[in-house]
Amino acid sequence: MFDPVIAPSGTLLGLLQRGRGDGTLHALTAPRSEALAALNHCVLRDPRHDWQVENRSLYYARLYLDLHGGLEAVEAHLFDPEDVLDTDESRTGLALAVLGHLASYGRQDALHLLRRYAAQGTNWAWALDELALRDDDAGLRSLAAPVLARFSTDAEGEAELAATVRDAFEPRPWRLWADDPRPAVAARVRAAQEAGSFDRWQRQMRPAGPRPGWSVQAVFDWAQQGLDRGAALHVPAARCLSAVAGPEDRSEIVLAAQDGSDGARCTALRYLADTNDPDALDLIESAVNTGSTAVVEAAVDAFERMRSMAAVDRARGWARRPDALGEAAARVLACRGGVRDRDLVLAALREAVRGEGPDAATLWTLVDGAGRLGIACAAPVLRHVYRETASSHLRGRAARALAATDPSFPTGFAVECLWDCEETTREIAARHAETGDARVVERLRRLAADPAEEAEVQTAVRSRIGPEETAV
Repeated sequence: MFDPVIAPSGTLLGLLQRGRGDGTLHALTAPRSEALAALNHCVLRDPRHDWQVENRSLYYARLYLDLHGGLEAVEAHLFDPEDVLDTDESRTGLALAVLGHLASYGRQDALHLLRRYAAQGTNWAWALDELALRDDDAGLRSLAAPVLARFSTDAEGEAELAATVRDAFEPRPWRLWADDPRPAVAARVRAAQEAGSFDRWQRQMRPAGPRPGWSVQAVFDWAQQGLDRGAALHVPAARCLSAVAGPEDRSEIVLAAQDGSDGARCTALRYLADTNDPDALDLIESAVNTGSTAVVEAAVDAFERMRSMAAVDRARGWARRPDALGEAAARVLACRGGVRDRDLVLAALREAVRGEGPDAATLWTLVDGAGRLGIACAAPVLRHVYRETASSHLRGRAARALAATDPSFPTGFAVECLWDCEETTREIAARHAETGDARVVERLRRLAADPAEEAEVQTAVRSRIGPEETAV
């Protein structure tokens, strides 16, 4: 999946793509045709950089309800000929998830679209998972024949069916079909369930990788073999060393960390860092200065895992380095530093935004650190990240940091966060938004009464308003 093109944050489309609460608020006051066009654009061209983590479906479904939007554009997208050519589930996953939420709100047109797509569409398994949560037994039984018809009755087809049943995210339809009154349907599904269970048992019994009893060198060789295949195995290899290595092996491991093969070096650095070896920090610095890209990445990652005060002290000396170790040092201080480290964390935060923009990967930890350390003068940078980032998760972290650093947060961003796409961000808003704003009170009541809202958000809402207000 290609990275989506995100419109500027000051536009309606840009706000909706980011999942910001202001997107909903602007859409409800914009011309309806313009708002629906922007909404359809988002649903049909998934704007998330990480579609498997970031939430948008409930956010967009609620906006369809508020705008009384039809689903013609979604239907055309699902049943476009491209559905056969582009089988990546990211093409239709967001649209199907939105339909699932709409169905839970009672939209029959959404339910019928899901049933039709489950019977005919390429990404039918996703549609079936949505229906498993919302449809009745009769609706699911009607899909047994078209779904099973996707699998041939030869050995290859039955093996594919067994794997599908085994890996199903929502097992309800398959359990229902296993008790189907049609003998042929029930027998085929039961056979697939049994085959899938047996296959799972076989996979669990197969040994994978080294076991205690291997030599230290054998573990290093296994890690290098993985690296040669393009697989980074140094993390499990380091865990294996914990079982294999004894005190007498330390010199061999230290030597590997100094000048072993890349696989051995990565493994040894991880192991030494995890065991708080006294030479680990010096070896990490040397690896960053002299190692390959893979070794540098492993060294930096190993350093960030260290929890000792020695690691924090070393981070203070490394934080101004203009390389990956300097960035990692700033993140260590953000997570485990003290008040004395505020200036270093703030400098790293500003440099990351200035050098890499509001979506830099290092910002996640630095933003958290600004909030944890209560760096009040970081608020302008945090507000910039909040507005501009395309990541709804990073925006949520910025909101949490602003709640701890910005006195204007309760009457500012906290209000729009009540409409945010991420439930954790809505929870922060529910705890901080100033209830003197009439919009806030009305929104809190609506969230408290919405059966689709997450329990954590509703708990936060009820901590702000009484039961009698919730019932209004």
